[in-house]
Amino acid sequence: MSLTFADLFEFISGVRLAPGAANTPLGEFVVDSREVRTGDVFVALAGERVDGADYVPAAFERGAQLAVVADARRDVLARVKAQELRSDSLPYGNGAFVWFVPDPLVVLQQFATWWRNRYIGRVVGVTGSVGKTTTKELIAQVLGVRGPVLKTAGNRNNAIGVPLTLLRMTERHRFSVLEMGMDRLGEIEMYCQWARPHIGVVTLIGPVHLEKLGSMENIALAKSELIRALPPAAEGGVAVLNADDPRVVAMASLTHARVLLYGLASNADVRATDITSHGLDGVSFRLHYGAASLPVHLKLLGRHSVHTALSAAAVALSQGYQMEEVVQGLGDEPTQLRLVVAHGPYGSLVLDDCYNASPESTIAALNLLEDIDGDMPRIAVLGDMLELGDAEQPGHEEVGCRAALVADLIVCVGERSRHTARAARECGAAADAVQHVADNMEAVALLRKKVNERSVILVKGSRGMHMEEIVAALGGFDD
Repeated sequence: MSLTFADLFEFISGVRLAPGAANTPLGEFVVDSREVRTGDVFVALAGERVDGADYVPAAFERGAQLAVVADARRDVLARVKAQELRSDSLPYGNGAFVWFVPDPLVVLQQFATWWRNRYIGRVVGVTGSVGKTTTKELIAQVLGVRGPVLKTAGNRNNAIGVPLTLLRMTERHRFSVLEMGMDRLGEIEMYCQWARPHIGVVTLIGPVHLEKLGSMENIALAKSELIRALPPAAEGGVAVLNADDPRVVAMASLTHARVLLYGLASNADVRATDITSHGLDGVSFRLHYGAASLPVHLKLLGRHSVHTALSAAAVALSQGYQMEEVVQGLGDEPTQLRLVVAHGPYGSLVLDDCYNASPESTIAALNLLEDIDGDMPRIAVLGDMLELGDAEQPGHEEVGCRAALVADLIVCVGERSRHTARAARECGAAADAVQHVADNMEAVALLRKKVNERSVILVKGSRGMHMEEIVAALGGFDD
């Protein structure tokens, strides 16, 4: 089961072509012309600043065999050597085609749903305010002990990324693991209508997108849409819920699926004891499920990674995997880490965790900073955390207090981080150990003055703060 031109034509026309007719395999569906490879399908989406239709010629030059274009941009056909794909005529030859549709994004979503309905594997949906991507990666890693698993590429967890992932499903994949993000009510419900997940995983409810959703209760309600969409237990539905978050545990009452709780709580079905952080060498713990228990060494960093491992273990165990298989999968080298260890000045270690930030994830990163062995100075470079709504000030204050107990130098970047700096001083940090700067360049200039020996430097902030600029600059310091 791999997508072919015959499948596409059946979706368009309702007519199934005879075996062998138009049986050309379709490559991947892509929305960025720079990512097109030979045989791919380019979906020309219109954005706020650019219109994908303007890049159709470039997509064909890179080897696309089909472009999906809005009806309003029929001018494209005159600029490319391609045939128009129509529902009332068979595709012919091996040339390129342009398929004109009312709305390319809607058609992408509809075709992905049609294709998902032909998929016979099991679908895992993953959501939560923190840790979705790492959880998705580790679930796929553990399930992959038994064979190929499809997973969301990167963090393509939105109305474009979810259908793109569904269209990559093939018969090789016994499982598909889909990350589902959201910033409004009803969004995850829509993804579930397309993906029809059998298994739903919720990591944690935190004040991410609080500015848009208005309350923690609304965030929990939005995340629970995944759990409410699951089939009943008799049809293979499984809800995997964090036992240590009361808002997540409460979702158990919203589903007829089988519920598996994971965490450190005594009532968790899949739980961990004897947790030991080994700094940059990972974390170890004892995994318990029923009467069985086995030791695990996880190569992810920080104690907070134990919850990620437990969620992955719960998914696999719910699907009949043996404990030994789970431990094997958890012990493999992770395929993707959000937190990356880079080199800094004077042989320093830079903990690059600047992909995104919330109070929970920043405190977890500070906990890792504390766990690093040795007597090297610890430096926390903390940027603004965005979209926290009413939790903005208390969230930054909580981070500041934790940083005061962990770091020898705290550099707070951005307007919101004034709260972080003030709280760090109020919680005991020396006045000269806390510095506030307006932007990344000021942070780099300050670090050039302050870092004069081997240190451990954590860089953490919301994606919109572009703190990778600081990481790149640290790598370029002269020793």
